[in-house]
Amino acid sequence: MPQDAIEIQVVTSLAMVAQSDWDSCACPETGSGKDPRALDPFTTYRFLWALETSGSVGEATGWQPYFLLAFQKKILIGCTPLYLKSHSQGEYIFDHSFAEAYHRAGGHYYPKLQIAVPFTPVTGRRFLLKPGYEVEARQALIQGALQFAVNNKLSSLHATFCTQQEAKAGEGLGLLSRTTQQFHWENPGYESFDGFLSALSSRKRKNIRKERVQANQFGGEIEMLTGAQIEPHHWDAFWRFYQDTGARKWGTPYLTRAFFDAAQDSLRDDILLVMAKRDGQYVAGAMNFIGRDCLYGRYWGCIEDHPCLHFELCYYRAIDFAIKHNLDR
Repeated sequence: MPQDAIEIQVVTSLAMVAQSDWDSCACPETGSGKDPRALDPFTTYRFLWALETSGSVGEATGWQPYFLLAFQKKILIGCTPLYLKSHSQGEYIFDHSFAEAYHRAGGHYYPKLQIAVPFTPVTGRRFLLKPGYEVEARQALIQGALQFAVNNKLSSLHATFCTQQEAKAGEGLGLLSRTTQQFHWENPGYESFDGFLSALSSRKRKNIRKERVQANQFGGEIEMLTGAQIEPHHWDAFWRFYQDTGARKWGTPYLTRAFFDAAQDSLRDDILLVMAKRDGQYVAGAMNFIGRDCLYGRYWGCIEDHPCLHFELCYYRAIDFAIKHNLDR
């Protein structure tokens, strides 16, 4: 692409960005066919907008949103979600030792600048780039974020759960990398759940089958819901589950009730709900997000405890869905 000057702007709300412009960078793979299935549902305009409009992020929650925009010839070629953080909660990367060291040295660690998808420990692109502008737009956005931190006298800049390519680009501009581990289930092409089980040892295969039998003895039925199958009353039930999980030890319910209303309006096609129903009442549920090649398990809760039901809803039903829909992970 021609090396015309790239202009960096910072806005304080996605309302100041056209959805089509943002998504042309966040999910260009959807193309002109308007396929709603983005490679990464968490960086789409609709997901970030739901967080913002629901009050799940904002100055009051310690996640004050900013959005870094890169323009060339007045065309948006890259964008990045930024958050001014007054704490380290909801990041799933623990930097409390950094904060303590900073304070011992006489500095103020907070506020800090975070490039992230709030409350979402999913690796993916954090510098969203229009095809053909990957190198220059990414570099301009990283430099723009650094300059924003300097101009506002912030202690530090962090980019969490970014790609390896982005981490290397940051290293080239003087940033330091930190590596953590996650464990993912992968689908090499299983034809069925039984095909997946056949790849396991006899002991593990027997244990999973036993757990599935136990789970399905809870006295009800399990529903798999996505898209138009999801109705407002499902969110009423899931909100109770979410609140129960948040009330337990180490739990923190970051999402507001309004987020689930926004999910009903604009995110249903991105969501798979796995709901257990007994005697006409939903008693447990798991919420997943569906990407182009991956199913992301995110939230779980219950109002009744039943043996192995957590495993069935969160793992075994999700794996079965991924296999049936040819998802890689």
